[in-house]
Amino acid sequence: MITTRKAMYLNPQFIEKAGKKEFVVLPYEEYQAIEKMMEDYMDLIDVRETKAETQNQPSVPLDEVITMLKKRMNV
Repeated sequence: MITTRKAMYLNPQFIEKAGKKEFVVLPYEEYQAIEKMMEDYMDLIDVRETKAETQNQPSVPLDEVITMLKKRMNV
């Protein structure tokens, strides 16, 4: 398996059309590593957006959250 760090060293093969690079072919493991990095990046964006949106909202202690969840689940 290729790690995220190794994905930085790609082994692309280019397919040209009329002398211009039109497509790229990557080994499947490299593609998977890039896909994983993109998913992680999108998750990071989501976390940052949520953090910015809730920055001025009061926090709730964990024990209160647990109590609220138990009440909802009738536990």
